[in-house]
Amino acid sequence: METQVAMSQAVKERFTAYASLCGLGRQVVARRVLKPLTALVQIAQKRVRYSPVDKLKDALLNLLAGGTGVVEVNKLVRSDVGLQRAFGRTGCAEQSVIQDTLDACTAENVTQMQQAVAVIYRQQSQGYRHDYESDWQLLDVDMTGRPCGRKAELATPGYFAHQRNRRGRQMGYVTATWYAETVVARLFAGREQLTTALRPLLEAAAETLHLDRARRCRTIVRVDAGGGSVDDINWLLGQGYQVHSKDFSTARARNLAHTVQFWWPDPYNSKREMGWVQTPTTPYQQPVQRIAVRCRKKNRQWGYAVLLSTLTPSEVLWLTGQPDAAVEDPVAVLYAYVKFYDLRGGGVETEIKEDKQGLGTKLRYKKRFAAQAVLLQLEVLAHNLIRWARRWLAPHCPTLQHWGIVRFVRDVFRVHGKLVMNQYGQILHIVLNQADPLAAKLGPALASLLEHQDIAVTLGEI
Repeated sequence: METQVAMSQAVKERFTAYASLCGLGRQVVARRVLKPLTALVQIAQKRVRYSPVDKLKDALLNLLAGGTGVVEVNKLVRSDVGLQRAFGRTGCAEQSVIQDTLDACTAENVTQMQQAVAVIYRQQSQGYRHDYESDWQLLDVDMTGRPCGRKAELATPGYFAHQRNRRGRQMGYVTATWYAETVVARLFAGREQLTTALRPLLEAAAETLHLDRARRCRTIVRVDAGGGSVDDINWLLGQGYQVHSKDFSTARARNLAHTVQFWWPDPYNSKREMGWVQTPTTPYQQPVQRIAVRCRKKNRQWGYAVLLSTLTPSEVLWLTGQPDAAVEDPVAVLYAYVKFYDLRGGGVETEIKEDKQGLGTKLRYKKRFAAQAVLLQLEVLAHNLIRWARRWLAPHCPTLQHWGIVRFVRDVFRVHGKLVMNQYGQILHIVLNQADPLAAKLGPALASLLEHQDIAVTLGEI
C-alpha cells in the first residue's frame, strides 16, 4: 500500500470527497452496468449539452453520494469532477435541468426504465442466477407508504404508518431475500394495498427472474395478511408457488383459533401462544398447514392470527436452521412455522427501512406520477448497486459483509482522497486518506478490484 507512483507533467491531481466511490465507479463502467439505460430509455427532450439519460445518471450518482433530494446534485456531484469522471461522465447537469428531465418522463418512459432496470438485474444479480435445484428461492413482497403533497398526481388518502389523514402514494417491493436484492418495485396510488398490488408485483418479478413453472415450484412467496386473501392464495397456488402467509381475514382467524385443542407458549415470547388449527376443510386449491397464533393485547384480551403455509414440517425446519430430528417435536415444528414468518422483519421490511434511512426514499417526491415512478427505478438501481458493491469488495474486506445501505453510503463511499488523472481525464491512481479508519481495510479491496484496469490504489496524507 506504500507504492510510489511517478507522475509526468501531463497528469493532474484532484481532491474528491468520494475517492472510494470513484473506485467503484470505475468497476461499474468496466462492467457496463448502466449501458441498458442508454439503449432502452428514450425521453422526448431536446438535448442541449447532456442527454436525458446522462441526467438520469447524474441523479443516480446523487443517490449513491447520499443526496436526499435532487437539489443536492449541485453540491455533491456537480462540484466533484473526479466523481463524474469515475462514472464515465464528462460533466454534470444542473439540478433544475435534471428536475426538468424527470418531469418530462411519460408512462412509456416508466415502462422503458422498468425494462432497463430488469435487464441490469439479470446481468449483474445473484438472484437471477439462483440455483433452484439445490435451494429455495425466497421472495418477500410488501408495500410501504410514501406521503406527498395534496397536489401530487394520484396522491390519495390511504394508509401511512403513524400519519393519520395523510395523502400520498404506495410503493410495492419484491425482494430476493437470500441476496438482499430488490427484484422489482412499482408505484401505486395512495389507496392501493397489497390486496390489489400482489399480482402485478409478482407478475413483474416472474418476468424479471424468468420464472417458469418448475422455478415457481421452487420459489417461496412470503407475504403479510395483505396478500393472504383466499383469492390471492389460490392464485399463488395456481401459479405453482410455495406460500408462507398470514390469513387476511381476522374474523376467520378468530373462528379457526377456537378449534385449537392445545396451545403451546412461544419459547421466546411469553405473551404469545401457538396451536394447530383442527378444521380439515379449507377454501384453498391444495392442502396447506394452518397455525393459529394468539397474543395478549394491552387490554389483556387475546388477538388472533392464522399462518398459512404449503411448506412441510421438515422443509420449514431446514429453512429455520433446526435439525431434522425436531420433526417429531410438535412445539419445535410450530415454532419453526412462526419463526419463518417472523423473519420477514429481517427481509423485505429491513430492506425498505434501509432504503428510507440510507437512500432517503421517504424524503423525496415528484408532483408528476411518471417522474416519481422513474425516480423509484433509480432508487432500486442504487439499492442493488450497493448490494453488488458489497459482493465485489467483501472477499478482500470481510468487515463489509454484514454492512447495510446506511453504512455504505455514509462510510464506505465517503472516504476522502485524491485522484491522479491523465490529460484525457482517465484515472490512473486513487489515493485514500490514510487518516480515515476504513481506508486501511478498503484500500486492498479496491486495489484488487481495479487491478485489471491498471488503476493503482494507495494510502496517503490528504
